[in-house]
Amino acid sequence: MASPFARFDRLDTRVNQWLVRRSIPLLRISLGLVFLGFGALKFFPGLSPAQDLVVQTTTALTFGLVPPGAGLGLVAALECGIGLCFLTGRFLRVAVWLMLAQMLGAMSPLLLFPAQLFAGPGGAPTLAAQYIIKDIVLVAAALVIASTSTGARIVPEPRTMRGSLGAGPPVLTRAERSCGRNAAI
Repeated sequence: MASPFARFDRLDTRVNQWLVRRSIPLLRISLGLVFLGFGALKFFPGLSPAQDLVVQTTTALTFGLVPPGAGLGLVAALECGIGLCFLTGRFLRVAVWLMLAQMLGAMSPLLLFPAQLFAGPGGAPTLAAQYIIKDIVLVAAALVIASTSTGARIVPEPRTMRGSLGAGPPVLTRAERSCGRNAAI
């Protein structure tokens, strides 16, 4: 009879193999759903909790040259376009660049309106500030997707290289070591 650790190790190995195959596509799709969902909300006045902040930021960044409704519509269209690219897996490199530009705008209120965003007790971030700060995770997710869309990939490690609980650094195959372009993550 197999020990509990051996059973756990087999289960852990199967889960890890599934994650190696599926985690990047799931990350890409979930990122696409987030962008498409939040972008779509901005098309309908009063539905997006970030609507006022988006209008205020767009007005500040364009020095008032873009009317508030048009700025909100542009941000909504941009976010929906980014979301569709991530969902379909098409134009991923373009989507990542657009997203990084969009994120600069989305995070700019932290510099433009700090008194408004850190108005909680003792200067704690408001809900709007927390909404913006969580975008750091979205940027990190996009960077992982960008790296894998240009050749990097997750490589399962051989059983002989596994640590006590399956932890250990990724291992490159012989072909990947000889070709400097494709890095494993």
